Amino acid sequence: MLVTTTDVIDGQRITAYLGLVTGEAVIGVNVFRDLFSGLRDFFGGRSGSLQNALQEARTEALNDLIRNAQSMGAEAVIGCDLDYQVLGSRNGMLMVAINGTAVRLSR
Repeated sequence: MLVTTTDVIDGQRITAYLGLVTGEAVIGVNVFRDLFSGLRDFFGGRSGSLQNALQEARTEALNDLIRNAQSMGAEAVIGCDLDYQVLGSRNGMLMVAINGTAVRLSR
């Protein structure tokens, strides 16, 4: 399924707007990731473990969006927007949400 941040798809005509579609993923950021991230921040460089967690959450949210769009009969999702949020009283959870408009295309 085509998922895009644009509101048009070159070479395709949108024949039906099916409505808002969303995908979410919430993952825990464990103590070891936080510890290694803190050390990495102190000494400089990138935190690979947190980047991997972020990528995993983003992939899960995108997969959720696609499943939801398919259940609506969509052939594409346009106008997508990603949002990242840290949740929990101790910031122990990471949420990634993606939303867009599910559409059908001309054949």
